Amino acid sequence: MLLRPRQKLFVERSLAALSTRDNTLGVAPTGAGKTIMLSAVTGRMTGDSAKACVLAHRDELTSQNRAKFARVNPDTETSVVDAATKSWNGQVTFAMAPTLSRAANLQAMPKLDLLVIDEAHHAVAESYRRIIDRVRDANPDARIFGVTATPNRGDRKGLREVFDNVADQVRLGELIASGHLVPPRTFVIDVGVQDQLRAVRKTADDYDMGAVAAIMNRAPITEEVVRHWEEKAGDRQTVVFCSTVAHAMDVATAFNEAGNPAAVVLGDMGSAERKMVLEAYASGESQIVVNVAVLTEGWDHPPTSCVVLLRPSSYKSTMIQMVGRGLRTVDPAEHPGIVKTDCIVLDFGISSLTHGTLEQDVDLDGRDPAPGEAPTKTCPECEAEIPLASRQCPICGYEFPGGSVTAPLESVVMSEIDLLRRSSFVWEDLFGDDAALMASGFSAWGGVFFLEGRWHAVGGAKGQPTCLLGVGDRTVCLAQADDWLNEHESDESAFKSKRWLTQTPTEKQLQYLSPAQRQDYGLSRYRASVLITFQFNRRDIRRLVMSAAPERRAA
Repeated sequence: MLLRPRQKLFVERSLAALSTRDNTLGVAPTGAGKTIMLSAVTGRMTGDSAKACVLAHRDELTSQNRAKFARVNPDTETSVVDAATKSWNGQVTFAMAPTLSRAANLQAMPKLDLLVIDEAHHAVAESYRRIIDRVRDANPDARIFGVTATPNRGDRKGLREVFDNVADQVRLGELIASGHLVPPRTFVIDVGVQDQLRAVRKTADDYDMGAVAAIMNRAPITEEVVRHWEEKAGDRQTVVFCSTVAHAMDVATAFNEAGNPAAVVLGDMGSAERKMVLEAYASGESQIVVNVAVLTEGWDHPPTSCVVLLRPSSYKSTMIQMVGRGLRTVDPAEHPGIVKTDCIVLDFGISSLTHGTLEQDVDLDGRDPAPGEAPTKTCPECEAEIPLASRQCPICGYEFPGGSVTAPLESVVMSEIDLLRRSSFVWEDLFGDDAALMASGFSAWGGVFFLEGRWHAVGGAKGQPTCLLGVGDRTVCLAQADDWLNEHESDESAFKSKRWLTQTPTEKQLQYLSPAQRQDYGLSRYRASVLITFQFNRRDIRRLVMSAAPERRAA
């Protein structure tokens, strides 16, 4: 498997830090390929028969991490320590932290050279500290490597007691610019409660949610929530974050009474009931899922393309987690017919106004970071830049109409990363009009094709049928096609195929090309290979692209 260039840089920086320190932390948001990078670092660190353990806090993460590790390191033997199995036979063992932290299981743990902590913001919890201390006692030279998307904990407890340095941080804006996440379009909705919300007392964990509910859980406000949602996102699958259980129930009732199917997920639900509700949402039976701090972390449904915030968040990390539920791109194989180009965020609280950006600076000491620069708007009369929440321009006195104002979250609008240059493969313009691009390796090929205002990513590989990888913006489709090639090719194949750029076509290749193509005196062996690949797969490509067009439904 071939890593993206940014993933390779993350891995190299992490390895460099671990070569001189006994610990390091890597920060990467959803969509960065965190598990892939974690696996690459672990594989490199255990290349000389060293023994490692990868920790996660839930069963499903343990199994996911092990499966992805096998893709990156197919020759490394692995084992599992969880509630059902307790085996250290593998060179790399994947363990459930709650299980491993028990005294008997810690006693059975062998000497480790590397401890890897996924979701490393949990590393300062007592159970994790018992594991870390046991690893250090058995081997003072052991390395600790952590990866997380949200290094700044809501309780302000710093990670410095475990990690004293940060090897690398992948920014959210990088992933949006490269097409691996969709951009957010944020609307800050003023329903006349912003001043009241600012006055709410903050507890040790967050705002006093009972006081928030007393402000937000009123029929006139909930009616405005439904109205604004119907105007701006009525055709989108939506996740709503509320302040209390009563608030969530009332909001779901209001959506349902307006003819918009909504369901509620609560923390005290049994696992079977919660699974049933989320499956109904995933199938489209429910268009809206309402929750209270249940779906903030560890849940994703990529077709979700609207996030509604009906509660403020005093911590930026919580806001990032909530908005992040809507930023994933869509795989057409899993969700056929769905096109997703952005995520609408309807903020009825003050989170966006308070934090101003989705980017997060790492603070290992746990201090309360300063709020981001507050968003601004332009006065239509005098063109002055004034605070977004202003209802009257302080320069010229212009009165802004009530209702909603658009508030783009800063630091996520970046210039497009040129994937054509950064890719490990060369992308050929098939017809010279930039409407059909293809790249090819030894085992796979990928292409992006423009039709009816949308780009379509298509990929093929040996032993696999040609498949539709994505539909949407050019950057997103290029990212999906490039990832397909990375998944099925290696550094060696990328290097060898690039060498073909300076070589002339073979006689056998020329036999498959048209007379016009054979007369191209600048034709290289690589371009000939791409043209032949397109010719052999043209019917399947056309079928997939054409079939995607009439069945599209926006997300």
